[in-house]
Amino acid sequence: MLPQTEERPRTGEPIPPVNKAGIGKRSRKTWIVLAIAVMAVAALLGSGIWSRMKAGATLRAETVQAAVPAVSVVSPKRTAFTDEIILPGNVQPYISSPIYARTNGYLKKWYFDIGARVKKGQLLAVIETPEVDQQLQQARSNLLTAQANLELASITKTRYQRLLKSNAVSQQDVDNAVGTYNANTAIVEADKAAVEQYSALVSFEKVYAPFDGVITARNTDIGDLINSGSSSNVKTDLFHIAQPGTLRVYVDVPEEYSRGVKVGMTADLGLAEFPDRKFQGKVVRTADAINMTTRTLLIEIDVENPTGTLLTGSYAEVHLAVPTLASTFLIPVNTLLFRTEGLRVGVVKDEKVVLTTVTPGHDFGNDIEIVAGLKAGDQVIINPPDSIVAGQQVQIVQATLPGDAK
Repeated sequence: MLPQTEERPRTGEPIPPVNKAGIGKRSRKTWIVLAIAVMAVAALLGSGIWSRMKAGATLRAETVQAAVPAVSVVSPKRTAFTDEIILPGNVQPYISSPIYARTNGYLKKWYFDIGARVKKGQLLAVIETPEVDQQLQQARSNLLTAQANLELASITKTRYQRLLKSNAVSQQDVDNAVGTYNANTAIVEADKAAVEQYSALVSFEKVYAPFDGVITARNTDIGDLINSGSSSNVKTDLFHIAQPGTLRVYVDVPEEYSRGVKVGMTADLGLAEFPDRKFQGKVVRTADAINMTTRTLLIEIDVENPTGTLLTGSYAEVHLAVPTLASTFLIPVNTLLFRTEGLRVGVVKDEKVVLTTVTPGHDFGNDIEIVAGLKAGDQVIINPPDSIVAGQQVQIVQATLPGDAK
């Protein structure tokens, strides 16, 4: 039986039969395609949203990370219990003396000039003193007169004492003779003293070296008027003589190191004219008192100089190894914070800043000594900004430990 055909409503043509099974298959395929497209779109949307969320989270994390300042730190370097200090010193001869004349006159001759080495007792100069010579001659004449008068008085006294036994003279005459004798004896003694005085002044015409040494100055010449060193007039120091075999070096030690300086400890001297050489000396005495003006302790260091290598009057840098009471720390000077509350440094603890008060010691240029306020292992911030505050979170980007190459 043939299937019935339907007519088209408008043309009147027959409508072909509908295949319901084919229509169902096409509908399922369409839905599958749509579902796949929706899922693809959803995946794309989800991937974009996730990437944007991840980028936002990363940006927020980087922003937070950038807000935390990065700092470099250094650990304090522990110093030794023996601290070497360098102090200025004045090199002086062991003995130094100006040579004055002891009598007035004119310089007749000098025998040694500057730089000459002389021995004790050597003749340095001769002074011409005509007035003193005349005074000595007069004193000697007065002595001779007094001695002649004394001899006459002695004879008279002896004669009167013999005559008194026979009552040839009175007791008054004997007493007068004895008195005259005693008076002439005193005159003789006085004249002898005058002769000795002028003899001494004449002996001062010759100037001798008081000790072995070197002539460092000659302040007179032949014909110069010489005034006695004991007079109230302007004094003329003929020569300066120094003994350079052993040198004295005087050093002012700061009060904080005074307890560490002991008699017998050694010291090294450095001089500009000997840049690659050190001269060793020994502390021989101290003042045992702090100068109230300079707050320093004066010490004396003796240095042997048998060949005269070192010159008196030189400036020296004295190196002293002074034991300290406790170990201290060294940190770079660019770690310091100068605040109104005092000197501070920034120390990183648990990634946060702690402003620590420190007590400075000696400034060595690039480094400074800290005597209190720090411990070994502290992480001290280098070049801290002025705006840094306590409790601020920081991150360490570079750590420098003691002994690391700079």
